[in-house]
Amino acid sequence: MSTAPTPIVSRNPADPTDVVVKTAAPGAFAAADAVERARAAQPAWLLAGAAARAAALTAIATAVEAAADELTALTVREVGKPVTEARAEIARTAAIWRYYAQTPHDPAGTVHETAAGPGLLLTRRRPHGVAGLITPWNFPFAIPTWKAAPALAAGNAVVHKPAPDATACALRLAEIAQQALPPGVYTVLPGGATEGNALVSCADAVSFTGSTTIGRAVAAAATARGIPVQAEMGGLNAAIVLPDADMDTAAAHIAAAIAGYAGQKCTATSRVIAVGTALAPLREALATHLRTLPVGDPTDPATVCGPLINEQARDRVTEARRGLPDLVTTSAPTRSNGWYTAPALLENVPADHHLLREETFGPLAALLPADTLDQAVRMTNSVPYGLVTSVHTASLDAALHGLDRLDTGMIRINAPTTGVDFHLPFGGTKASSHGPREQGRTALDFYTSVRTYTLTPAHP
Repeated sequence: MSTAPTPIVSRNPADPTDVVVKTAAPGAFAAADAVERARAAQPAWLLAGAAARAAALTAIATAVEAAADELTALTVREVGKPVTEARAEIARTAAIWRYYAQTPHDPAGTVHETAAGPGLLLTRRRPHGVAGLITPWNFPFAIPTWKAAPALAAGNAVVHKPAPDATACALRLAEIAQQALPPGVYTVLPGGATEGNALVSCADAVSFTGSTTIGRAVAAAATARGIPVQAEMGGLNAAIVLPDADMDTAAAHIAAAIAGYAGQKCTATSRVIAVGTALAPLREALATHLRTLPVGDPTDPATVCGPLINEQARDRVTEARRGLPDLVTTSAPTRSNGWYTAPALLENVPADHHLLREETFGPLAALLPADTLDQAVRMTNSVPYGLVTSVHTASLDAALHGLDRLDTGMIRINAPTTGVDFHLPFGGTKASSHGPREQGRTALDFYTSVRTYTLTPAHP
């Protein structure tokens, strides 16, 4: 006897009694059907030409800007993102659509001379067909956009499977996009693991952002099918602070990168490595900034750290810090109905503790001493992840040292680990990323394949 599928329920993390959306999980057959409809629509979308694709993406950007207040409020309500940061995400979302609206007019290949005799050698980039997009909840508009926009610009159709906790945001973005696109070119597939697995099994290319465990499974399944796959996964990011750094500025950057959006970013800082005599002043400056960092209701424009996304996330953070003495702890809101936790800076964390080996995805960070910059670099590189590292120093030599020796995909000098430029490649090393980079013009390479053409005259 079959049982009904578990419905998708998305709740407001600041007030879990507020159900944002409840919908039935469509199942694996729905995923296959969505891909087939997208595959049928994709050739006409490609043949519409560069101008039509550019105009459609521009129209989406304009519509996102027009709906900015509504989309900001929905982001705050569904994923608990503080309103100031949510507003910035919506502005970024519109900017990404507008950025990729330019790219259909970019050169699609190159022309080469033949080795001998008349003729032409050409390369040309062509879309894969249907791009399956699997996204997390923490950037519910920006991440789907930086996957969908380049895929569409290159002439693909897309099927988007969002995280259940961001279902309402995904459906609203699809409504906006579908107003500018032909039917079948942009489809949202709500659901969980069943729908995600089905999408990986039938799409022509897959782009994933989420946990390392699931990302590895997605990469393995897509690779077994022989289709292109990229997976952006976890981070265990370090901030290295040297004695010559501006301690107050460095501490402000690091505190925000620890506790901003309750640490629910793959680029959040979770290890702070103080070099030599930087330890004492950095400890004091970080304590000051963390204790004054606003924690509370995400609808308050002053809030920096809001709730965690759900009860399981809150319990995971609580368990991760159990038994560890806090160097600095801020006060969590007294409201009992939201999934809040207090940001914390921890010291004397054992070297084998899981906080120093695995991503927690919460507002926790360990303060670690290093005698030298070389030791700090070794500590940074010692974990399984390699997404982003920040280095805080007034020394160009030290900055260059970090650039040369740090085994991370992104290195930021005198800037927080969080916050990246969408027109540059995004991604890490080791367990943080699999496959080609996202964002910037680099993204177009993933959503296309290179064809090589040889043209010779019929009558040489």
